[in-house]
Amino acid sequence: MTDIAKLLGDEADSLLSYTCSGFKKEDLYLPGPDFVDRVFADSDRSPHVMRNLQTLFNHGRLGGTGYVSILPVDQGIEHSAGASFAPNPAYFDPKNILELALQGGCNCACSTLGVLSSVARRYAHKIPLMLKLNHNESLTLPAMYDQTLFAQVEQAHDMGCIAVGATVYFGSPECRRQIQEISEAFERAHELGMVTVLWSYLRNPEFKKDGVDYHVASDLTSQAVHLAATIKADIVKQKLPENNGGYKAIGFGHTHEKVYSELTSDHPIDLARFQVANAFMGRAGLINSGGGSKGQSDMGEAVRTAVINKRAGGMGLISGRKAFQKPLKEGIELLNAIQDVYLSKDVSIA
Repeated sequence: MTDIAKLLGDEADSLLSYTCSGFKKEDLYLPGPDFVDRVFADSDRSPHVMRNLQTLFNHGRLGGTGYVSILPVDQGIEHSAGASFAPNPAYFDPKNILELALQGGCNCACSTLGVLSSVARRYAHKIPLMLKLNHNESLTLPAMYDQTLFAQVEQAHDMGCIAVGATVYFGSPECRRQIQEISEAFERAHELGMVTVLWSYLRNPEFKKDGVDYHVASDLTSQAVHLAATIKADIVKQKLPENNGGYKAIGFGHTHEKVYSELTSDHPIDLARFQVANAFMGRAGLINSGGGSKGQSDMGEAVRTAVINKRAGGMGLISGRKAFQKPLKEGIELLNAIQDVYLSKDVSIA
């Protein structure tokens, strides 16, 4: 079992012993073995969706806990295949992506239409698959930032996927179109019995003010989470918040002083709990992203993110580059370290 406290270093006591006061854990719908029966049974989701969500929860090292560890590899489109796979050229071959997810004990593997369709017959019955429907591609010059549909929901269903994923760039000029497209896609996915997962990201140059990047502000990212849950994302992917007060600093939109004085603090677990609260108090599962690979610090950063997510009431971690840009053995070790946080009884809900 991973030595979690050692990897947290000087932050261990602060992160492992903190108790939230703004939103108490008793008020949240927390992950657990009975999550589908206890929480999703209230929803309008069909038996097919509930079965596939339970299938997702039952797979891998976290099977039966209600927590998820997902391997996402769509960076070949988002960041270019060369930038993504040159650090470990084995992953130019899609089968190695699926093998990392399998051997790493993940609940699910998520990738692009091309990646999954090329190996679906070999892996669809071995590990739950999620097809990422839209992408921002980086070959256009001058660069543009928009999410474009690369696949149809029916294609995901036909290749045996149990889930679909998509991104909306909330705050961008294109977001209203993206919201409409993905809302329609998610409704079709639910009709076909698939689980829906939204990458709920912010993108607007105005969200950077006086040298501070509010794309990772708790108040703004939490509103994006709320919008994701509103278009019926069953699970919401969001970046871990690093600051707060985006609404006030930028001077737009609507907020309330209690958000900052009572419901949150500057503690990272409080900032993440506000995201959970905006996911209908946990009825939609919050998963945080693992971020890019930085080398030797990856293991500690991944475990830190997992501890904050779990203690805040989140549902798990979705980590890609930190795992697949390493040799297979090291990638498996990192994924297992993340999973150990959710398996550890010493990491409780704050």
